[in-house]
Amino acid sequence: MEIIFATGNQHKVVEAQKALGDSFTLIMPKELGLTEEIPEDGDTLVKNAVQKAEYLWNRFGKNCFADDTGLEVDALGGAPGVYTARYAGPDKGSDANMEKLLSELAAIEAKEGKISRAARFRTVVALIIDGETKIFEGVMEGEIARKRSGSEGFGYDPVFIPQGYSCTIAEISLDEKNAISHRGKAMRALAQYLNTL
Repeated sequence: MEIIFATGNQHKVVEAQKALGDSFTLIMPKELGLTEEIPEDGDTLVKNAVQKAEYLWNRFGKNCFADDTGLEVDALGGAPGVYTARYAGPDKGSDANMEKLLSELAAIEAKEGKISRAARFRTVVALIIDGETKIFEGVMEGEIARKRSGSEGFGYDPVFIPQGYSCTIAEISLDEKNAISHRGKAMRALAQYLNTL
């Protein structure tokens, strides 16, 4: 089955394809000639995922899905949350986002002493198939490291230590990451549903 995935991030496509398996062919919007940014200005992960999926459905009328992921850090009151991708500013990348996160935690720690570095990644997937919307979710618990480590993955992977591990996500293989990650869990839930159709 061909299905549009609302992303321009090749890393996410590789992860999603691995989770979904060979029965599905993922198409990126740019392959269909869509070059503009897909809007995502909701105040929750669910609203963003649904907004992106609806945008593609309305544009192409083809089965599609979109995801939105947030990093929720307890010491920051759940931030960056829905603003995870643009935490350091709309035009900043992963390096700036990680720098801001680490410096904010260091500042709180300097002021308050030892703090909880507990955090979680949450992914919400919105699928529109034959005009009907379904929502899937995956969560990975862990904590924020004190400094970056590792070169695998993308985004905040070099500063996130998953529960039960002593290394960051950026220090493990893609297969291992997919087995435990928020996106992997959400994509497997999506695949399980698609395989019942």
